[in-house]
Amino acid sequence: MTTTVPPTSSTPPGSPAPSAAQTQLAGNFDTFLTLLTTQLQNQDPLNPMDSNQFTQQLVEFSQVEQQINTNDNLQTLINQGNTGTGAYAVSYLGRAVTVANGQAPLSDGSATWAYNLGTASTNTQLTVTDASGNVVYTGTGETAAGAHAFTWDGTGTNGQQMPDGTYKLTVNAVAADGTAVTSSVTSTGVVSEVDMTSGTPTLMIGSMPVQLTDVTGVENTN
Repeated sequence: MTTTVPPTSSTPPGSPAPSAAQTQLAGNFDTFLTLLTTQLQNQDPLNPMDSNQFTQQLVEFSQVEQQINTNDNLQTLINQGNTGTGAYAVSYLGRAVTVANGQAPLSDGSATWAYNLGTASTNTQLTVTDASGNVVYTGTGETAAGAHAFTWDGTGTNGQQMPDGTYKLTVNAVAADGTAVTSSVTSTGVVSEVDMTSGTPTLMIGSMPVQLTDVTGVENTN
């Protein structure tokens, strides 16, 4: 059996590793001090170097170091926020959520949406698009004001069965006076996974990714 020994580090235990910017700043500062010392040792006694210039350069280095430390502290706060958001997202696992972006997963030849018409319409058009934005289905919807359900069996307008995946329903309704009717579309699904690979937690309903900002309701399925 081969055992790999980790390399030793000059960073004290429990201390954060220096960032690349801090490492570069430290190297530049050491170089500056070396050049400054050399210049002082070899300056012309009759024409000494301006000490105010040295002081100004030291102040500038100090300001850069403070800015780097500020940025590192902000990054720490961001990381802590992401960790908290991830823990919050995990609480959605196994729960039914309402998604308000119009998307729903087509699984085993079935996708279900709910849509609401603000007022009665004379014509309601339902349009389903795939993940690439291509129209795969069009049909007529309900005209009465209020909530309605629409279940799609995955059959496209061309008569072909569409593959499982994420699809979006758009509702366009027109009132008797020709004005557009306000509508909204939602879907409901159970969160089966929380994907954190991108750094921002994403809920998964089957194969459909859902952002936390698109969730408008949560129901405990237990």
